[in-house]
Amino acid sequence: MASYPSDLKYTKDHEWARIEGDLVRVGITSHAVEQLGDITLLDLPKVGAKLEVHGNFGTVESVKAVSELFSPIAGEVVEINAELNDKPELVNDDTYGKGWLIVIKPSSSLDFLMDAAAYEAFLGSLDH
Repeated sequence: MASYPSDLKYTKDHEWARIEGDLVRVGITSHAVEQLGDITLLDLPKVGAKLEVHGNFGTVESVKAVSELFSPIAGEVVEINAELNDKPELVNDDTYGKGWLIVIKPSSSLDFLMDAAAYEAFLGSLDH
């Protein structure tokens, strides 16, 4: 089983959230990347977009499928990872580092998100 960084929070939609001061950096988990295969294109929101908890904020295209991206929290997009326009493979290569997707200024709590242990338990429940 993959190991998930303990400093992150996770959603059942396989997004991760890293608290960075009063901002939250968001990406997709290595489990999502494994399910998708090689990522070829990302459609991300514009800076200033308002997001709702579990609201769609874009799509990720891979060799296998097109999947929607869901926001782990409500808030405003303050930064997008523009490097992914030319290098979407960064999500495959470094999903918890250079493969981040957006940064949100939150307007909701992150308390309902799972920690790494809870996320791993959730993934284990999917295998049955």
